[in-house]
Amino acid sequence: MNFAPLPSVDAEAVPADGLVLDVREDDEWEAGHAEGALHIPMSAFVARFGEVTEAVAEGRRAHVMCRVGGRSAQVTQYLVQQGIDAVNIDGGMQAWEAAGRPVITKDGTPGFVL
Repeated sequence: MNFAPLPSVDAEAVPADGLVLDVREDDEWEAGHAEGALHIPMSAFVARFGEVTEAVAEGRRAHVMCRVGGRSAQVTQYLVQQGIDAVNIDGGMQAWEAAGRPVITKDGTPGFVL
């Protein structure tokens, strides 16, 4: 079988107004996340899939992120198979933070990557 390479992007290349889909678990999200990200844990992804289709309904690309890129790669692959324009953020939240992109908590104060 031939598999197409997984579409991916560096954290620096995610547009400021881009749709970031964070698939980490609740404790990781609460420690720190990208401002404006949509949080749907991988463990609840299938049940909450409708939220993703609503978010991308206007032709938006989903930039999928987890801690380092493994879980988000699986979700990205699933989204692409469903015909959704999705890319994996290489290196996940660790790369996001290292690139100097903001990491915040739910009240807007600085967060950290768990």
